[in-house]
Amino acid sequence: MNKEQFDVVIIGAGPSGAVASAMLARAGRSVLVIEKQYFPRFSIGESLLPQCMAFLAQAGLEQTVHDNAKENGFQFKNGAAFHKQGQDTEFNFTQKFSKGPGTTYQVKRASFDKVLADGAADAGAQIRYGHEVKTVDVDCLCPILEVLDEQGSLYQVESKFLLDASGFARVLPRMLSLEKPSHLPTRTSYFTHVEDNIECCNFDRDKILITVNPNDSDIWYWLIPFSDGTSSVGVVGKPEQFSQGDTPEMILKHFIHAAPNLHNLLKKAKWHNEVNKLAGYSADVTHLAAKNYALLGNAGEFLDPVFSSGVTIALCSAVLIAPQVLRYLDGESVDFEQSFAVPLKKGVDCFKTFVNSWYESGFQDVIFYQDQDTKVKAMISSILAGYAWDQSNPYVAQSERRFKTLVALCQ
Repeated sequence: MNKEQFDVVIIGAGPSGAVASAMLARAGRSVLVIEKQYFPRFSIGESLLPQCMAFLAQAGLEQTVHDNAKENGFQFKNGAAFHKQGQDTEFNFTQKFSKGPGTTYQVKRASFDKVLADGAADAGAQIRYGHEVKTVDVDCLCPILEVLDEQGSLYQVESKFLLDASGFARVLPRMLSLEKPSHLPTRTSYFTHVEDNIECCNFDRDKILITVNPNDSDIWYWLIPFSDGTSSVGVVGKPEQFSQGDTPEMILKHFIHAAPNLHNLLKKAKWHNEVNKLAGYSADVTHLAAKNYALLGNAGEFLDPVFSSGVTIALCSAVLIAPQVLRYLDGESVDFEQSFAVPLKKGVDCFKTFVNSWYESGFQDVIFYQDQDTKVKAMISSILAGYAWDQSNPYVAQSERRFKTLVALCQ
């Protein structure tokens, strides 16, 4: 069987794979990205956070996104709006505590991921679409992968280091038995893209809209507008909260009708696309890195879509791992747990505090609190903007303790 050799092999050409491959290729390393699908392809997770722009800048891809924004329908984004039982509030990300970009985009992931992958290829990474990893051996010094190409032929690839950026496919966790149950309850989402035809003059397309179900605060919706007049819309709840006999489209339309603000906004929407279902998406692993491989983004841990943290965590994992891999390739001794996993988890745990508090309704009480302190709101806005690794923010450095105190004050 033919065997090829590379410095780094990356499984998956999504955001984390594209950013990591761009950074490594720019440093002069030979990088192969193996992607099972063909781009562009549909993916969920369209609402970026401003912190993403800083990570993209580190990979030399921020300008690439700006240059391709208009033609791909990327929507300028400056904050998040929330609605619950007739009450509205919003967070402007430019009015935040942390330094860094305060604006970003809402993107159709099919085109966004293709833009990033093309940028990585321009940086020198080799991307093979339609190729699938069949086996992995990481017991030797250099990981060896058996890959099925577009013609159905097998070949081998040997790398000095292996990165799994396969997203929900979770290639290495499945093949190496690294998966462990998430502590988060199992939830299900139904979602699609619609031609929204929103006529409400008060609707702000520059913000994602998060709506709490008026009858059950554990159920919530997203509405993410794009600049071409379409929107991503979805509902999230526990499996038992949805009728098992109805079609995904019937379920999503039923719940939108149950939320008066969304029903009014989308009353003239055209439903041209299939409604998708994603269930049991929260995931965790026994470890994020070993001596010759690491897990990026959703391949490692995925929390929940409520604060759009998925792409941000994925990009952070990429910019954290790339310098460590370069050190490793230069012959240095690298403790990937301390240099990669530990700092990554600090931000993930901060997001986790907010996710847990949202479903316990505490964070909802904070968001809709009438007498908000300007300084505290700026700190919370920073985390909602993705700056969950900024240790100068008290609600990051001591997220669980401080947030519990804040929730108590707002209840």
